[in-house]
Amino acid sequence: MRVIRGRAKTIDADRDVSRRLLSSAGGGEPAVRVWTPHRQIAFGRRDRRLEGYDRARELARERGFPPVERGVGGRAVAYDGETTLAFARAEPVADFRRGTGERYERATNAVERALRSLEAGLDPVRGEPEDSFCPGAHSLSLATEDGERRKVVGVAQRVRQDAAVVAGIVLVDRRETLADALEGVYGALEVPFDRESVGTVGSEGGPSDPTVVRSALEDALVGDERADATVESVDGASPE
Repeated sequence: MRVIRGRAKTIDADRDVSRRLLSSAGGGEPAVRVWTPHRQIAFGRRDRRLEGYDRARELARERGFPPVERGVGGRAVAYDGETTLAFARAEPVADFRRGTGERYERATNAVERALRSLEAGLDPVRGEPEDSFCPGAHSLSLATEDGERRKVVGVAQRVRQDAAVVAGIVLVDRRETLADALEGVYGALEVPFDRESVGTVGSEGGPSDPTVVRSALEDALVGDERADATVESVDGASPE
């Protein structure tokens, strides 16, 4: 098991690090990475087909979020560059036509355990409110004080013939900053979006320190393989 920590110097270099996780898994060695990506709004393939896409990219820049494109489906997600976490667990596959549901389940269970381990009374529930950012079937939400739900985790999966990676986003803090950016982008795309559906670990009663949440996520995703894990840092940077 490889555990990769830290962030590369640029958005492109950082994305290359994540792509190498699949290569590692394709060679037979699972890999886990939990990190804080650079400030950006990452658009999905579905966004690129819409007439408002160019305007959405312009609005992202105006709000200080460099627009990038990711090679998977889904809608736009925002990283504030300091508190928003990304995670990925890559593993070898013997048959790419099988195991998708099991991998989703293992990863979702791990994220749930991580959030509950934060000793803040967090109780993540599966699913998301209506008109959430990047809507998907494998989201986690946290309850607000008035009993409503806000989305804090999105999960996706990429599979190739020899490996698969389950990856996702965890919003830790700066709820209003993220909601503002997403509201403008989704408005330009003319995609339904409710800013009140955006939650963060911190706004719903958990820790707002991304280092604390990152450590819990990494531990949960590595799981029983911790004893055999090798920790590496990105580009020689100090491990987080």
